[in-house]
Amino acid sequence: MFLATAVVSVILAVLLTLSAAMKLQRNPQIVDSVHGVVGFPLDRFWILALLELAAAAGLVIGLWVAPLGIAAAIGTVAYFVGAIIAHLRVSDTKGAANPAVPLALSIAALVLRVLSA
Repeated sequence: MFLATAVVSVILAVLLTLSAAMKLQRNPQIVDSVHGVVGFPLDRFWILALLELAAAAGLVIGLWVAPLGIAAAIGTVAYFVGAIIAHLRVSDTKGAANPAVPLALSIAALVLRVLSA
């Protein structure tokens, strides 16, 4: 069970780190989706990136400190639920699908971390 937890947590941490890097680099696709469509302020992208990097660190460190891993996984679930809600709020059903895969990984990371604690 722990091996599955480690694999899912590391994959999710890598995904979060890449997403944070794209936000900090102001990747045009990310800017168009998050700022242009959803309306999140461009000058606050760093906040989203910081949340993603903190979650990534929490997931990895949480492999040794179970409560931290559980908290990080809960945070990622909330983050991606919020992203889906933000897209749906502006009737962007196509864009709402983008955070669905990381949300599924976040839920898997949470369930696995709880079960392997």
